[in-house]
Amino acid sequence: MNQEFEKASLSFSKAQNELNDLISTRQQLETQYQENKIVLDEFSYLNEDSKIFKLTGPVLLPQDYSEAKINVEKRIEFIQEEIKRAETKIQGQQKIIEESRNTLMDIRQKMSN
Repeated sequence: MNQEFEKASLSFSKAQNELNDLISTRQQLETQYQENKIVLDEFSYLNEDSKIFKLTGPVLLPQDYSEAKINVEKRIEFIQEEIKRAETKIQGQQKIIEESRNTLMDIRQKMSN
């Protein structure tokens, strides 16, 4: 019975760690999303003739306005999809944690009887 409890406890801890990793990933994606939204908002202050530069490594390279704007919009779409994917994984992991918690409670109850 103790081995079963230890195994369930280890499984629960592992599930919690995985959830923490998923939440951290979700937060990073949200930060990237916000940063890219700010960049997209800055495009509203520019016009087609504005000079835009992209930092590539240590070098600033000139970039076409429309190309730069399209790249940022596509990046935002990609990040939004990744956020949705991360949220789905988080929900799945929360279900796993709830099941593990219930298993632990059941074992604990059997041990006390």
